Amino acid sequence: MEISLRARVRAGDPDAFRQLFDEHASVVYRHAVRMTGNWVMADDAVSLTFLEAWRLRERVLPGDDSLRPWLLGIATNVTRNMARAARRHQAALIRVPPPDPVPDVADEVAQRLLDAEELAAARKALSTMRRGEREVFTLCVWEGLDAATVAEALGVAVGTVRARLSRARKRLRRLTELELDGGADGTGGLNVMGGDGGSGGAGGTRGGPGQRGRQRPAADGQIPGGRHQAARSTQEKR
Repeated sequence: MEISLRARVRAGDPDAFRQLFDEHASVVYRHAVRMTGNWVMADDAVSLTFLEAWRLRERVLPGDDSLRPWLLGIATNVTRNMARAARRHQAALIRVPPPDPVPDVADEVAQRLLDAEELAAARKALSTMRRGEREVFTLCVWEGLDAATVAEALGVAVGTVRARLSRARKRLRRLTELELDGGADGTGGLNVMGGDGGSGGAGGTRGGPGQRGRQRPAADGQIPGGRHQAARSTQEKR
């Protein structure tokens, strides 16, 4: 009879942990990026998560269910500890005289800049939530876990998960309405409410602020109204 992955992990089988890492490392990394807003910290969080999973391997319950909720629960606790450590570190840096400024001469890749803008927009939206709401929203909406699974991962009641998720959605809805009333796209076209579709303009295209006032060229390559504007400009010059 084949031994389940849970039993092998519980027994400390190195091959089982290698399989566990291969199957879930990318999920843990994606969750850590969204919780920390930092790629480097997310890498550290993945390492700490699997190190903590090895330390807590004997607490794995028997069964055949996926270990993904268990790992995401550990990753959530790891990001909490990293956030606390970062706040203490920042408080210590404030008390130290700032160093001389060093110019940044590194070339940035265009796609990485775009990813940074989207991540900043997501962090801005998530910053409006309390920590518990942010954790529940990330696990339920972005990771696609149901309320019962998230409750198991975070060690809280299912009703608590649903209440936090409801409050998180209301906060994001109010933020969206405020951004629309102010005439600014506060999320940069990022679909923070979950799903594959973007929240940008028609067709899901993603445009920067400088592209909003531009007209799309017609099928023949000409901008609508271009001839009329050019004729009027010539008449004004004459």
